[in-house]
Amino acid sequence: MVLRINDQAPNFKAETTKGHIDLYEWMGNDWVVLFSHPKDFTPVCTTELGYLAKIQPEFEKRNVKVIGLSIDTLEEHNAWLKDVEEVSDCKVSYPVIADTDLNVAKLYGMFQVDETGDVGERTAMTNATVRSVFVIGPDKNIKLMISYPMTTGRNFDEILRVIDSMQLTAKHKVATPVNWNFGEDVIIIPSVSNEDAKSIYSEGWETIKPYLRKVKQPA
Repeated sequence: MVLRINDQAPNFKAETTKGHIDLYEWMGNDWVVLFSHPKDFTPVCTTELGYLAKIQPEFEKRNVKVIGLSIDTLEEHNAWLKDVEEVSDCKVSYPVIADTDLNVAKLYGMFQVDETGDVGERTAMTNATVRSVFVIGPDKNIKLMISYPMTTGRNFDEILRVIDSMQLTAKHKVATPVNWNFGEDVIIIPSVSNEDAKSIYSEGWETIKPYLRKVKQPA
């Protein structure tokens, strides 16, 4: 399956370190970050799980739930999470999916549907494509997809920044410019005329080009 931005995120049922879940039921009306890992007990992913545990409260402030995935068993997950917590000095409270049948990875396009192989015999290299981040909105649509090489740790501060942008622009007729951070000026989208903008932004805006109008971030 080839997934694109705004496609419906495939629902699934899976065993996790926090019990059996149905994705749609588990997420409810919240946002979700699904992030995948090629193998337990791998160095880069160990640092990622630990850092995400530390900043999980930042996601919760934004009504975002976090769930991990790795193609190993629950027993291996639980043993690995002990290492993660020791290295990061932080408790991992979000669930991690045991995708031993490769079902979720295939649903989300990280493997071809005809991919086979016993999970116990698979290595990080054979699972190299399972290293992605998906952000799913309350409407169950995919809002963001990023895939990373195995040797590059993910920047979850950037994921938070993008979520801030997506949540803001979902409520207001604005877009966010390059390197934008929460609280900085935003852009009035082209579909809003100057006449309409006057009623929305009574304090005015800066016109850089007719199609590029900067305004203070809405509250």
